[in-house]
Amino acid sequence: MSEYYLPLAYLNAWEYCPRRFYLEYELGENADNEHIILGRHLHRNVDTEGKHTEGDTVTYRHQWVWSERYLIHGIVDAVEEKDDLLIPLEFKKGRMGNHLNDHFQLCGAALCLEERTGHSIAFGEIFYYTNRRRERVDFTPALRQATEQAIQSARAAIGQPMPAPIDNFKKCRDCSLQKICLPTEIKKLRLEV
Repeated sequence: MSEYYLPLAYLNAWEYCPRRFYLEYELGENADNEHIILGRHLHRNVDTEGKHTEGDTVTYRHQWVWSERYLIHGIVDAVEEKDDLLIPLEFKKGRMGNHLNDHFQLCGAALCLEERTGHSIAFGEIFYYTNRRRERVDFTPALRQATEQAIQSARAAIGQPMPAPIDNFKKCRDCSLQKICLPTEIKKLRLEV
């Protein structure tokens, strides 16, 4: 197992697709597509560090978090503080849905914040630009356990052979690494062998 900290963004990549995780983490592959470029554009204001107060809510943007217990780290887009509660907040380009990769990334950030502050964090929120709404993500025991398992699985995959492409047309179609991964071509070659 690697002694290095696993970035939260790679935890997101692991849950999206283990092959994507391998290409990004092990091989350092990155590519832009319309989703990445639009996401970067929408994030331009979020990626500026700062503290903002509105009413009784204090928002800390672009916050560095880490966990020595889980050996994970990264930047959470914002942390809101209200009524002695900390609420991690992520901003995502897409539309609301059941995106476990986003939930795992947010839960991982909450685990880091809990370790750093000593306070329990019950939920976080994801703002989806397409819907212009926030989705509340409760950090249930099941989500916490699944996130911890994903961290362990991703760390265990480091240094292992490249996984096969997943069988999910929509994920592959929308993935910025599709032209590097070549999922359709790999599947076709495997059928011919």
